Amino acid sequence: LTRVDRKPNFILMIVDDMGIGDVGCYGNDTIRTPNIDRLASEGVKLNQHIAAAPLCTPSRAAFLTGRYALRSGMGSTGRVQVLLFLGGSGGLPPNETTFAKRLQQQGYTTGLVGKWHLGVNCERRGDHCHHPNQHGFSYFYGMPFTLFNDCVSGEGTDVLADLQHTLRNLSLMLGLGLVTLRHLAALTCLSVLAITVWYVPFVLLPTWNCIIMRNQEVVEQPMTVETLPQRLLGEAQNFIKRNADRPFLLIFSLLHVHVPLFETPGFAGRSRHGRYGDNMEEMDWIIGKVTETVDSLGLANNTLMYFTSDHGGHIEDADARGQKGGWNGIYKGGKAMGGWEGGIRVPGIFRWPGRLPAGRVVDEPTSLMDLYPTLKYLAQDTQPDRLLDGYNLMPLLEGAAERSEHEFMLHYCGIYLNAVRWHPPGSDSIFKVHFFTPNFTPPGAGGCYETKVCLCHGDYVTHHNPPLVYDLFHDPSESRPLTRDTEPRFAEILEQTAKAVERHRSTLPQNQAGDSHTASVPNQMSWEKILWRPWLQPCCGTFPFCGCKEDTTHT
Repeated sequence: LTRVDRKPNFILMIVDDMGIGDVGCYGNDTIRTPNIDRLASEGVKLNQHIAAAPLCTPSRAAFLTGRYALRSGMGSTGRVQVLLFLGGSGGLPPNETTFAKRLQQQGYTTGLVGKWHLGVNCERRGDHCHHPNQHGFSYFYGMPFTLFNDCVSGEGTDVLADLQHTLRNLSLMLGLGLVTLRHLAALTCLSVLAITVWYVPFVLLPTWNCIIMRNQEVVEQPMTVETLPQRLLGEAQNFIKRNADRPFLLIFSLLHVHVPLFETPGFAGRSRHGRYGDNMEEMDWIIGKVTETVDSLGLANNTLMYFTSDHGGHIEDADARGQKGGWNGIYKGGKAMGGWEGGIRVPGIFRWPGRLPAGRVVDEPTSLMDLYPTLKYLAQDTQPDRLLDGYNLMPLLEGAAERSEHEFMLHYCGIYLNAVRWHPPGSDSIFKVHFFTPNFTPPGAGGCYETKVCLCHGDYVTHHNPPLVYDLFHDPSESRPLTRDTEPRFAEILEQTAKAVERHRSTLPQNQAGDSHTASVPNQMSWEKILWRPWLQPCCGTFPFCGCKEDTTHT
């Protein structure tokens, strides 16, 4: 086949924790993002592009499967909202279908470079039941977990900090008791147990979680963080070059701009927004290098390039050196804040010269879940599939359609239905109905500064009856709730969204139709599946003596 006749390539670039307000073409005039801006000017920019969840693990599960995370058991029920240990048994279930798996069946070479964060093992070390190789990616290089503060000494911890503190204090107290009452065997056993439960999973966390895998082999444990940006870029470029003569899918899942922030020479101190701005500008440079590789190989006219973030910026994340999380522009809230727009409205840019009109802007509601049906359509995959929650975007992108097929869109916080948006036919309005909202702390703040992330359950939220209603078309910052007196369609909005919720719930297994969870779709985010198990821990060497460094002389 000539390059014109063959199926298109797909390069999907997903950034971690970036706010929509961080990018030049979305209104930021102080952080320099010329390469991302160029993708937008040469392609189509989506102004209402919505993540299916405001946190990494559920958002990425929904992105890959084209379905709300609840359907695959990837929605949390309580405090733990993302996977916390590589040695846990939770993850994207083996029976789930990703668009990578569908494209593989259509003859595509598929690769994932960067962050995964959807689990590794189920029952034993090496079963790799949740691993990218089992979910449609013939090549994987990167972090099976995620970059987080524990990976860099001196940056603090992101994993159950209060539990770590309690276990550490308990260990010290029991140790002190052992010194004063040294002949008590029971106290000895308790001391050893407490130290083991605290020290082994938590103090050694960088060894357990901060690793790099190439396919199913651990190649670095713990990893050297400083060289990761260049290594990941090199892997992405090499994948494109290796597969330039055949249809391929590459997901480049960047570690930027999640904390801990990189301090790469050449970018450190260059921006006007401290370390976060430096990381944004480094990430933009990386995007430019990938684009340059595509263009230099003559692949641009047969390659759909896509740029997005998995959810909004983490506004509560700051230290003495300044803000470490992103900016969500005019939108309320951010990462982990349920249905507030700042946590779920993200950049969405598609470039495909010769196929998509340059400079087109789409204001209609679209979803990260739309990638699955869009790629299926472009790969000419017409085989039967499960129920999807996304729609083929090509009519909107090409200008053949002006209205989104998303008349309704649901916004989950864990397994709990948080909000619904309604785009009524024949109207510009985008009504958003919030059934509950997170309680910001301290009172009057714009986020959950006491817990560092907002939670979705119990006393951490306030339920609203009647629900809070906003019109995003007139009030994108969600600052002026509508009332029966100010909005003639108020009763209709509540009625239509309630019917949409009922229709949606009728498509869920009976156990998921309410806010409870039982076993027919196993919940992957339970404590049982989250907590560290030594026999599931990926290891380079003989467990527990795990350790190796990747030979990077060739890169």
